[in-house]
Amino acid sequence: MSAVAQPRRTRNSRLVRVLTAAGTGAAVLALPLIGATSASAAPSTVTTAATTPAGYPNNLDGWIRESLAIMAEKHIPGTYNGIYRNIIRESSGNPKAINLWDSNAAKGIPSKGLLQVIDPTFNAYHVAGTSFDIYDPVANITAACNYAAARYGSIDNVFGAY
Repeated sequence: MSAVAQPRRTRNSRLVRVLTAAGTGAAVLALPLIGATSASAAPSTVTTAATTPAGYPNNLDGWIRESLAIMAEKHIPGTYNGIYRNIIRESSGNPKAINLWDSNAAKGIPSKGLLQVIDPTFNAYHVAGTSFDIYDPVANITAACNYAAARYGSIDNVFGAY
């Protein structure tokens, strides 16, 4: 390479490289300290159980699988896909969902929970061994599937509001 094509270096380029490296090192050292300070301020009492009392994951997948196990014991038909499809349509997976605007709500009995069950239906189709709390995900799914089995043959046959 000829001397003409080589990049020209200034006198302070070494000083700039040293300061840049030192500054980067200081930033790297400061970042963990800042992160540690922020993380220690988080409340330690806010925790969610990783599993249900029956040992399933404490999330939509676990609630459906636990319900399916109970349903199998009680001979209530239904599949994971049928339950999941209806939950997503009814509540988007929110176990605390409540409908305050439809005809049931107008009568004073709003639909509640993952599968939007009204209190009289939940009570009539409650499955022994599950919670009596309509907002309990497993109890809500299992009661709704029991109702759907009696009315439609299975939750798998439900493709709209029921």
